[in-house]
Amino acid sequence: MPVTLTRITVNRGHPLARADLANRPGLHKTLMRLLARPTGPTPRKNGGLLFRLEPGLDPVLLVQTADTPDLTGLPPGYGATDTRDLTPMLTALTPGLPVRYRITAAPTCYRPTGAPPDPVTGRRPRGKVTTLQDADALAWWQRQATTVGLHLTGSTEHCRRPFPSPKRPAPFYKLTQFDGTATITDPQALVTALRAGIGKGKAYGAGLLTLAPA
Repeated sequence: MPVTLTRITVNRGHPLARADLANRPGLHKTLMRLLARPTGPTPRKNGGLLFRLEPGLDPVLLVQTADTPDLTGLPPGYGATDTRDLTPMLTALTPGLPVRYRITAAPTCYRPTGAPPDPVTGRRPRGKVTTLQDADALAWWQRQATTVGLHLTGSTEHCRRPFPSPKRPAPFYKLTQFDGTATITDPQALVTALRAGIGKGKAYGAGLLTLAPA
């Protein structure tokens, strides 16, 4: 199955684009228009839609889809686009290959709430989803990286990525960006993670892992 990455240089002068930059749910709704054939009860997952906002004077959206995106779904003037096929990159991943990575993720864990066990099963509730920060967030990424086939090398830079949502309460997902270098240990697991995304909050701009030669 092909995978494509579309780079959208956002036009801040466009009213919808300007609103989307401040509203995660609205941005997700706009980017869902890129799916050529949204299907099933989980169209985002089925269409392989993942995205990340690269902030700056000229904000850039990186949008990954499981097929060639329908760029006519974006309103005219929303931004300049460039799409490329990631399949050659995915097939070139080999054990020991050094790479640079970037991911904006939503590090979370389940913490007990003190609720009593279920009277039928005897199991305790899973707990409350809690955002991880600082050293806990970094430890979360280190565990995730190992699981998806990356051996982290050197230090990992990480910083919080605020993403306000003034039109409605923000979701509990707080985004953290991780940058660093790694070597590949399991190409198959890594390709699966690249396609599916990592962690929670994928509809809010989390989970997209990108690689570049180190």
